[in-house]
Amino acid sequence: MIFRRDRFGELVRRQLDLFAEDEAGLLREAEAAERGYDGAEREEAEEAYGDFQLVLEAVSERREELRDAYAATLEPGTAEEYELAFARAVRKRYPQVRV
Repeated sequence: MIFRRDRFGELVRRQLDLFAEDEAGLLREAEAAERGYDGAEREEAEEAYGDFQLVLEAVSERREELRDAYAATLEPGTAEEYELAFARAVRKRYPQVRV
């Protein structure tokens, strides 16, 4: 019996590589928003944090679209396994982005 600890690992890595290419502008915007929040004065911190969260939400939505489009091609149990692998990879690669 072969145990497949991470049978979707390579696929998800490739998907996230393509995501990074396709969404490079949005990811740069997220980095800039995070720097803006980190460097904000006390009076501006709340607004800067809100801006950062909006960009993170956009990143998450685009990433979920990618995940959901592929998951829709799989059987339910397999889709769940894929989604878990995708979530693990996202947490590792983009720790600041909600999964």
